[in-house]
Amino acid sequence: MSGADAEKQLDWDGRTRSYLVHLPPDYRPGTPLPLVLALHGGGGNANGNVRQTGFNAEADRSGFIVVHPDGTGERRPLLNALGRGHIHTWNAGSCCGYAVRENVDDVGFLRALLAQLQRDYSIDPKRIYASGLSNGGMMSYRLACELGESIAAIGVVSGAQTVYDARPTAPVSVIHIHGSADQNVTLAGGIGAKALDRTPKPPVQEALDFWVRHNGCGAAQITREGPVTRTLYGGGRDGTEVDYYLIEGGGHSWPGGERMLSILDEPSTALDASALIWKFFAAHPKP
Repeated sequence: MSGADAEKQLDWDGRTRSYLVHLPPDYRPGTPLPLVLALHGGGGNANGNVRQTGFNAEADRSGFIVVHPDGTGERRPLLNALGRGHIHTWNAGSCCGYAVRENVDDVGFLRALLAQLQRDYSIDPKRIYASGLSNGGMMSYRLACELGESIAAIGVVSGAQTVYDARPTAPVSVIHIHGSADQNVTLAGGIGAKALDRTPKPPVQEALDFWVRHNGCGAAQITREGPVTRTLYGGGRDGTEVDYYLIEGGGHSWPGGERMLSILDEPSTALDASALIWKFFAAHPKP
């Protein structure tokens, strides 16, 4: 099965939840590999996330397991039968959509999923990571807040931290990528001009400041290359860092990834988000 995707299901909390598992070609049972949970954006799904991010190709190059879970959504029997009804969201606190309205316990689901994956595959418990776009990035922040004992680092693209009473119990490294022209999840917060979810979001910097404080990081080191400004806060507890990449003129998209619909922003080519996030993950295991 290595090098291919396996469609799996997990019955949890009265729901049948689905996910895709991708094993790199060099996977061997008994040899633990890192694991990346790749969380789709709001209104997306696991299959679309595979295409949009290209994380599977990066997993094959770099030797880690990547799992694409599905969020939850309303039942749409006709659209599902046509293959067009898989519109899912994550309950990342105050966002987004169906998952929040129904108070879906996505933290509980992903905790149970991690336990199942560790039973089924050889996974290094010190190298478990979560990443996502938009609502998936928001969910990654929530996992850092509530599953910090398991998650070594998170990668957020075009997201914000929408957990307002966060009390993380462990340091977690953070890499965050955002476009200055994002009109869905804007840098300044509030409700973006293109936002489908009309719940106000906090400013992006608020999440970065939160994790700098919690991790005990030092002063910012700022560098610029082309349209990308990098702000690195290093020296945190257990070797944690907060690494922020701001793409001048970038929109609401996965840089270096696939544009899924013509109405969506064109992905920036200023950097390859999947490769950059994995490089950061690989450098930040749990101690």
